[in-house]
Amino acid sequence: MIHILAIGKMRHAAERALFDRYAARIIPKLQLIEIDDAKGSPQEIKKRETQALLKALPDKALVVAMDEGGKAYNSLSFSEQFQKWQEQSRPICFLIGGSEGLDNAAIQRSEAVFSLGNLTWPHMLARILLVEQIYRAQSIIKGHPYHRKGRPV
Repeated sequence: MIHILAIGKMRHAAERALFDRYAARIIPKLQLIEIDDAKGSPQEIKKRETQALLKALPDKALVVAMDEGGKAYNSLSFSEQFQKWQEQSRPICFLIGGSEGLDNAAIQRSEAVFSLGNLTWPHMLARILLVEQIYRAQSIIKGHPYHRKGRPV
């Protein structure tokens, strides 16, 4: 099973539709778990939200933290890494923090830290980018033509 555990809820229909468009193509079914935003000072928020994410993890989860300090893959290298994660036969769980990011406890619990690049993305778009990359990785692994290698001439 593949999980995305994220702080906040997708409230706009357009965001949800785009997320669902890719999630519906993923096998096994992807589960999105949305956790309410915490209140308090920035440090308290970060700590509470991270605790809630970690508490929601399934048993024996392979945890991948989404963090700007993580490794930035290209689509081919991400698909190779994703295949290795799938071969472990454990639930793969991606953690997306709230506006304050993830507390160090999430980074320490994670077996990998993944970045969507140097740009800062709104958290709702990060979910959409992640779910599309998971679908793309599965397409690459299966040899499906969704992913085009190289650039057009």
